[in-house]
Parts: sequence; structure tokens; C-alpha cells
Amino acid sequence: MKADYTIARKHLMKADPTLKLIIKRVGRCALHAVSPREPFEALCMAIASQQLSTKAAATIFGRFCDLFPHRKPTPDRVMTLTDDQIRAAGFSRPKVSFIKDLAAQVLDGRLDLKGLTKLPDDEVMRRLVAVQGIGRWTAEIFLMFRLGRPDILPADDLGLMNAVHRAYGLRKRPDAKRLRKMGELWSPHRSVASWYLWHSLSK
Repeated sequence: MKADYTIARKHLMKADPTLKLIIKRVGRCALHAVSPREPFEALCMAIASQQLSTKAAATIFGRFCDLFPHRKPTPDRVMTLTDDQIRAAGFSRPKVSFIKDLAAQVLDGRLDLKGLTKLPDDEVMRRLVAVQGIGRWTAEIFLMFRLGRPDILPADDLGLMNAVHRAYGLRKRPDAKRLRKMGELWSPHRSVASWYLWHSLSK
């Protein structure tokens, strides 16, 4: 179930004075303003985004989409592409193997992407990280943006660490452990809190 933004905003503003100021400054939450991609496409995009800036990842993923009819990546089409074709879009060799392993697991039934919508967060996480190259961060981004889960905190995200560092005036950038501890205050609306913190960097 996607977050109810009105309820989430009220909770966060009451729970955290710093977030209250950010929410007032940033304005309306648009966490799911963009129509969600197909699950396979969303995971391919998440893999493309690993350790890259948003702009660089978007460029590479755009070239990757150009390899598919109607620019829609599908598992069966991925398996017909050579590694060099995918690398030409800008993917590293490891990411090519990640994309191929994802496609293979979807095609042979080891990963039922449609079935993920019915599972709790922890089980979705467990099944996704079984795919080569999909770690906690990638699974959390999928849970947040594709499945619309309301209480996800991607604590390993560098941008989120930087946002918290600046917003809370911390002496040093928080690590994932500290960020998760801080995030307890924002539950059960940590997805919305994360979105506001990310956007606080540009507002």
C-alpha cells in the first residue's frame, strides 16, 4: 500500500522539528508522481543507477532501452543480446552479468516479479537479493518506488546520508547504522521522510 501523504506529513512534522521545516520548504510530496515502470524494467534501472549520479544513470539506461522494441526492456530480449551490445550502452561488465542473471531468474521462474506485490517487505528483500548484483540498496529502491511501500529507509544511500548530515547539522556524515537509528523516529513513514530529505538538498 502506498503512503498516505497527508497522514505521513502530519506524523513527520509532529515527530521531528527538523523534518517539519524541510516539509514546509519542499512542499507537496511527489514520491510516486511518475507512473511506476514494469517490475523488470524498474530493476534494470536500479542496477544501472548503482554507484552513479542520477544524470549518468539516466543516460546509460536510456541507451539500454534503445536496444528494445518500443524501448521496453524484457527478460527474453535481454537474453538475445550480446554482452558487448549491453556494454555499448554504458554498463560495466559486472552490471551486464547482473542484468543477465536477473533476466534468467525471471524466465526460469526463480523470481516471480508479479508475485512480489503480495509479499511483505522482508520477503521481497530476501528474494531480490538472491539475484546477482541486487543488494539491499537496490531492493529498497524497488520497494519504495516500484511497489510503493511506505516505510522504507535506504540507509546505505550516500545522498540520504549527505541530506541528513546537512539538515541536522551533524559534525560528520552519519553511517547507515546511525541513520537507521535516527529513522526510527520517522516510522511508519520512512519512505516519505527519505523523499523529503533527498529533495532538501536541492531546495
